Formats: sequence, C-alpha cells, structure tokens
Amino acid sequence: MTMLSHAIFVLILPLVSAAIIALFLRRSGGAAAAVSTLTAAAIAVISVILALHNERFTASTEWMRLGGLVISLGFKFDDLAALMLVIVGIVGLCVHVFSLGYMHDDPAKGRYFGGLSIFMFSMLGIVFADNLFMMFIFWELVGFSSYVLINHWHEKQSASDASKKAFIANRVGDFGFLLGIVMCYWLNGTVSLTELAAKGEAHTLVFSTLIPLFLFCGAVGKSAQLPLHVWLPDAMEGPTPVSALIHAATMVAAGIYMLCRINVLMVPAALDVIMWTGTATALYAALCAITQSDIKKVLAYSTLSQLGFMVAAFGLGSLSSTHLHGTEAHTVVIAAGVGAAMFHLTTHAFFKALMFLGSGSVIHGCHHEQDIFKMGGLRTRMPLTFWTFTIGVAAIIGFPYLAGFFSKDAILYLAFEKNSAVFALLALTAVLTSLYMVRLWKLTFLGAPRSDHASHAHEGGLTLTLPLVLLAVLSLVAGYTAFYPNVFSGVFEHIPEAHGSDHTIIFITSLGVMAVGASIGYFFYKSTPTDTLADKVPGLFAALSAFRNSFDGAYDYYVAKIQQRFALFVNFFEQIFLAGLIVRGLAGFVGLCGLGARALHVGNLNAYVYWFLFGLVALWLFATGVL
Repeated sequence: MTMLSHAIFVLILPLVSAAIIALFLRRSGGAAAAVSTLTAAAIAVISVILALHNERFTASTEWMRLGGLVISLGFKFDDLAALMLVIVGIVGLCVHVFSLGYMHDDPAKGRYFGGLSIFMFSMLGIVFADNLFMMFIFWELVGFSSYVLINHWHEKQSASDASKKAFIANRVGDFGFLLGIVMCYWLNGTVSLTELAAKGEAHTLVFSTLIPLFLFCGAVGKSAQLPLHVWLPDAMEGPTPVSALIHAATMVAAGIYMLCRINVLMVPAALDVIMWTGTATALYAALCAITQSDIKKVLAYSTLSQLGFMVAAFGLGSLSSTHLHGTEAHTVVIAAGVGAAMFHLTTHAFFKALMFLGSGSVIHGCHHEQDIFKMGGLRTRMPLTFWTFTIGVAAIIGFPYLAGFFSKDAILYLAFEKNSAVFALLALTAVLTSLYMVRLWKLTFLGAPRSDHASHAHEGGLTLTLPLVLLAVLSLVAGYTAFYPNVFSGVFEHIPEAHGSDHTIIFITSLGVMAVGASIGYFFYKSTPTDTLADKVPGLFAALSAFRNSFDGAYDYYVAKIQQRFALFVNFFEQIFLAGLIVRGLAGFVGLCGLGARALHVGNLNAYVYWFLFGLVALWLFATGVL
C-alpha cells in the first residue's frame, strides 16, 4: 500500500466503525466499545507509521462543480499534518482505553463509543484536508460530534443546555469562518492550501485583512477564545474522557492547527488582533480558574488559558517573509509563531489529557464527586493517580525540564522579543496558572478527607491507570525536541530559542513566575471545606466570581432584553403588517373586488342595458379627452 492508501484507510476506518456501531451494536455496549477501541488502536499505529515515513504528499479529486466553483476532496500530508495526526491518534487511543473502565456501567455505552468514532473521523478529516471547503465540512462534523458527546447524558437538563450552548456558540464563529472561505475564493480564485501557498511564493496572492480575520472567527469559536469562550466550561457536563479528547487535546486545538494552515494569508493587522485576543483569553481564563470548585471546570478554564497562549504565540511570530499587497509591501512574522504554537499544542495535548483523565480517575474513585472542597487525602488512597496527576501539574506550571517548561518558554521568549506588554501579561498569567493548579492539586490530594466519598476513594482498574502512565511519560519527555524524529523538522525547526542574556532573562522569569504562583497556591490555601480566598478576602473572591460570570451575564441580558424583545417586535410586525395588512389585506381586497363583480352579474337584462350605456358614455368621454 502507498502512503496515500494508508491515509485514506486511516480516515475511513473510524467512519466504518461508527456505521457498524450505529447500525448493529447500539444495544451491545461491550461489542461497540471493542470495535471503537480496536479502531482507535489501528488509527494510532497507522498514524505513527505515516508520520515516521519520510514520504509527504498531496492528492485531490473533484467532488462537485458549481459553475466555475470546483469543490475538491483531498489530502495534504506534510510535517504539520503528521504531527497533528500522531497527537490525535495517541490521545484518542488513551481516551478510548480509559473509557472502557470509566463508562463500563453506562447503559448507553454503544452510543457513546459510536460518538467517539464519528469524532475521530471528523478530526482526522480536518488534519488531512487540503482545502478550506473540505476543512469546513469536517469542521462542522466535529461540532456535531461535540454536541452528541456533551449531550450523552441528555436526561440531565444541564447537559442538554450545555450541548446547545456549545453548538450555538460555534455556529457564530463558523459563520465568520465561512465568510472568510468565500472571500478567499472570490479574491484568489482558490481555497486549496497548496495553491494558496504557491501564490504566496509567486507574490500573486491577493491579501486582505478581512480574510484572515473572518477565518480566525472559526478558531475563536472552536478554540474557545474571547468572546465565544463561554461554551467550554459548560461542556464539562459531558463524560470526563470526552473532556480529555475533545475539549483539551484535539477539537479545541483544531483552531490553532487551522491558523497554522492559513499562515500564508496573514497580514500584520490580523496578526495583531490574533495576538491580543489570545493574550486577553489567557489572562481572563486564568483569573476565572481561581474561584472554581469543580475539578473539571478548573481544568476547562486552564485549557482556555493555554489555548490563549497558543493563539498569542501565533500572532507574535518571529521570522519574516514579505507579502505584496498592490504596491505596498508588508512584512509578516509567521514561521516561529507556527513553531511555538504547535510546540505548546503538542505538549499541552499530553499533559492536559493526562490531567483530565486523572480528574476522571478521581471522580470515578470518589463516586462521581467533582467538588475539590469535598476531596482531600487522595494521595494515599489513589497513589498512581496522585503521582501521574502531579507530573501533569508540574508540566503545566513550567517545572524545569518538563514538557510545559520548554513550550511555555518559547512563547515567553517570542513575547519578550516582540511585545513587552504581551510579555508582562503572559508572565502574570503564568503566575496565576501555577497558583490555581497547585491549589487544585493540594485541595484534591493532600490533607485529610473532607467527605465520606473521599474517605472511601479507590484506584481504578488497569484501563483507568494505564493511559495515565503513558501520558505521564509523554508529559515528561515531550518538551525535548530531540525526542521527535526528524520527520517533524518542518514544524520544530522554527521553535524560537533564547540565547545569551535573553536565555538567562527568560529562564529566571520562568522559574520566578512558577515559584511565586506555586508558593501562593500551596501556602495560602488550607485544606478546609470552604475556599480560603472566600473566607479571608471575600470582596476579591466576589469580584473574581462576578468577573467569571460577566460574559454569561451579558449574553443572558442580550438574549432576554434585546434579542427576545426584538423577536417580539418582529413577530408583531409580521402578524400585523406582513401577514395582516399585506397578505390578508390584499386577499381581502381581491375578495371585495370579487364580491362587487358578482353583484354586477345579477342576470337582469335591464341592468345589463344600463351598464352597457354607461360604458359607452364613459368610453366616449375618455376618447374625447374629457376623462
């Protein structure tokens, strides 16, 4: 088999799995789990084979033609796609294996694993897509998959509401994404990623600030950036393995991947917007995480914050290439931004999937308790979960020489070189990251148990612990670029590295922010049933809580006070003016004319003679110009 055949096979495989489960195995949960997990294992193996093979290729075939518009389906497999493919394959397999234990007693297990398979198909389609139309098709399928899996426990009103919220918020962003695709085709005559790159090299690409900004709307929705971030914390209503796969490691990272795919379209003004959006999201989400008590929602806000780091990194960039727009030359910083964003995406996928699955192990061991203030003492009761989760926490806060230490430093160095204000805000965000993650770690695992569930917590079986060990190992080594084969050099050769005095500054800054945040998180918070910040500084806690809920409050106000009232006005306008005056009024007028016409046809010969004479007189008056 050629590498293209392998790619086609790995893309179709999860679709076949989902079809088999949907058609034959919906009531056979065990069989559905086996089919889906074996499929995920095959995807992981083939993904590694494809990535390690030196062959890179593009291939496409015409799918449909609408006049001059040709929509193709094809594959673009380069180093960027190879890296993303391995991430999706490995994390997807870990989540499937973990789900075997976590969802063991779920009565709708068949539907759940079918949803995982259709998600894998959708995500792989985004990875392989060689044009923006194809990417958009799978982009929407990923949204559908997320809706189905968040809503898995649909009998819970909160889960049903969360799935609808996620779907609607993403549709807002996807509308902008679609506008960007249409505008790109209108101005450049193609949406093929390969052809757009060739046009960029030949200086024939038509640049517009609107194209990348519209396309970025898709990333704002999918990667949960301000102001469309509100759906991600609520998405934690879905099963915890879903949170690990979709809402931490893969789907939410699709927005970052898409930005790296369209880097050739970027212009300086768009990069500035992207940079500040990511920076604002990183800081906002970190502040929100401090007041959360739900273990999964702390990790959700952490994900928002780390995605903000990636978006900011892409906007910062480092290396230059010249794009021509008419007679005006724009120097666009791109390559190192792609390298830093994808590096952090890679390390984050491993340690955040580890922590989400670790939280799932905690929730499972504590009989589905999710409040960290009702935990405590789990270090001795769940030792393997404790040590693996500790590695994840150390990685995300930037503990020296773990995965997050290297990828976070690359982003801080970019900010240090390009924008001092962004550097200061991201450094502050790193302090907050250490604070809330150590707070989460301490309240969950240390001290005495604060509930009966915590007192009787227990470690799960092999299916729950084996994925944690694998992801913990990856969280230890994923920051070393030597760990990656040379086949990923197209991505990792552009990771920015500080040297000389800059290296010393970044190293000291990184250690300083980690130490300050971790110290506050460890020494300030006490292992009590209530939040120490709420007890000691209630005003600050209330302000942060209000800040966290500000966007939801604004959207609720808009829907209730503006949108609903506008809808009532439109309904009134439609009923009275359109349906009443225009539709029923015209119908009534025609009926009245018909009634009058019928009144004239009474069958009386004398009446007809009078009307005949009246018509002759009227015709004569009209002919002579009197009328």
